[in-house]
Amino acid sequence: MGFPKDFVWGTATASFQIEGAWDEDGKSPSIWDEYCEQPGKILDGSDGRTACDHYHRFREDIALMAEHGIKHYRFSVSWPRILPDGTGKVNEAGVAFYNQLIDCMIEHGIRPWMTIYHWDLPACLQRRGGWMNEQMPEWFAEYTGVLADRFGDRVKDYFTINEPQCIIGLGYSMGVHAPGLKLGVRDQVIACHNLLKSHGRACQVLREKVKDVRIGYAPCCGPAIPEDENKPEDVEAARKAFFSAIDDPCFMLTWMSDPVILGSYPEDGLKLFGKYLPEGWQKDMSVICQKLDFYTQNVYRGAVYRAADNENGWEKVPLPQGYSRTAIGWEITPRALYWGPKFLWERYKVPFMISENGMSCHDTVMLDGKVHDPNRIDYTHRYLKELRRASENGVNIQGYFYWSFMDNFEWSYGYTERFGLVYVDYATGKRIPKDSLSWYAETIRTNGENL
Repeated sequence: MGFPKDFVWGTATASFQIEGAWDEDGKSPSIWDEYCEQPGKILDGSDGRTACDHYHRFREDIALMAEHGIKHYRFSVSWPRILPDGTGKVNEAGVAFYNQLIDCMIEHGIRPWMTIYHWDLPACLQRRGGWMNEQMPEWFAEYTGVLADRFGDRVKDYFTINEPQCIIGLGYSMGVHAPGLKLGVRDQVIACHNLLKSHGRACQVLREKVKDVRIGYAPCCGPAIPEDENKPEDVEAARKAFFSAIDDPCFMLTWMSDPVILGSYPEDGLKLFGKYLPEGWQKDMSVICQKLDFYTQNVYRGAVYRAADNENGWEKVPLPQGYSRTAIGWEITPRALYWGPKFLWERYKVPFMISENGMSCHDTVMLDGKVHDPNRIDYTHRYLKELRRASENGVNIQGYFYWSFMDNFEWSYGYTERFGLVYVDYATGKRIPKDSLSWYAETIRTNGENL
C-alpha cells in the first residue's frame, strides 16, 4: 500500500514570484508590475522587479533541486516575456530564456511541468479589457500556440490556468490582487466564462500541436471535512457543503470545475448566475469541456462541517479557540488532503494531483547558519499522511507538488511570508536549503514510506 510506484513528487513556483528581470530582454510590464506601483497595494511596499533573480540564477536553482532528488518541477511562463504586445510578434529573447531553463531541467533529470498562466497577464491586454474581453480565448489560444510550437518537443505536461478563482475573485471582484478591480456579479460571471473558454481553447491548441501531450487544470479549493468521519450524515453534509452553490461565482467550486469536466454549469449555480451569462453561452460548452489527463487542486486548508436540521442539511463547525495556524494565519487542517481528493475523485473521476500545498513559517537563519523549520516538516508530514490515506482508499492520486521550492514574492503580502523549502536572502540572493528540503528529499527517495 501507500503511493503508486510512479507517483509524481515535485515542487512548484510561478514566474512573477521568482524571475525578476521585469523589463529585461524585451519583456513588457504585466498587470502585477503595474499593480505593485500603486501605493498601499503590497503589504511591505515591495515589487517583483528582482524577486529571487531566478532569471539570472536558474542554473543554480535547478542544480539545487537535482541535488535533493527532485525529479518534477512545476514552473510557469511569463506571457509578457513571450509576447510583449500580448499577441503578434514573438520575443525571441524570452523564448531563449525558457529554452535554456527547460534544457537545464532535462540535463539534470528533472521533468518540466509547465503552467501556461499563473497570473502575469500583459498589462497591454488588461487595457483592452483583460478577462472581460470576449477576444481573450483567442488571445490565450495564440499564446498557448507559441508555447506549444517552441517548447512542445520537450515539455509534455501542461497546466492551463492556475487558480482561476483568485484571478477573477481577488483581481476582478475583491480588488486585492492585480488588476485591482471591484466589478459587479454580472461582469464577474462574464470574466469567469471567458476564462473557462480560454482554458478550453488552450487544450485544443495543445492537442493539435504537441505529440504525447498531457493536460491538466489547476483551480484551488478549501475542502469540506466531516466533523465525525464515522457518521455517514456528517460525511454527506460535508459533501453537500463542498459542492453546493454559494453567492460568489468566482469561489464556487462547481462553477469553475463542472463546465471543464462535466460540460455544464451546475443547476444550483445557474439559478443564481445563469441570467448573467453571455447570450449563446451553451454553445461554448463544447469548447470549455475538453479531455483532461489530470485534474488538480491547490489545497492549503479546509473547513469542518456536520449534519444539521436546517434548509441546507449542514452547518459549519467553528474551530476551537487557539486552533493551530500557519504564519500567514491559515488554519492547519491536514484532513483536507483526504476529503478534498476523495470528494473530487468521486464527482469527476479524473486522475488527481495536488498542484500546490505548503506552509508559510517564521523562518530565520539561525546562529549555526542554517534554517531549521520543524513546523513545516510536521505540517507537510501530516498532510501527506492524509493524502496517502486517500490513495490507499481508492482515490486515483498521481502526484503532489510542494509550494514552494523557494521563498518568493508572495503577491499582496510582498516578501513578508516564506513558503519555500529554500530560504532566500533577498538582499544578497543567497539560497540556504532548509531542513524541510532534506526531509522532503527523503520522502521522495522512499516514495512516502517515511511518513
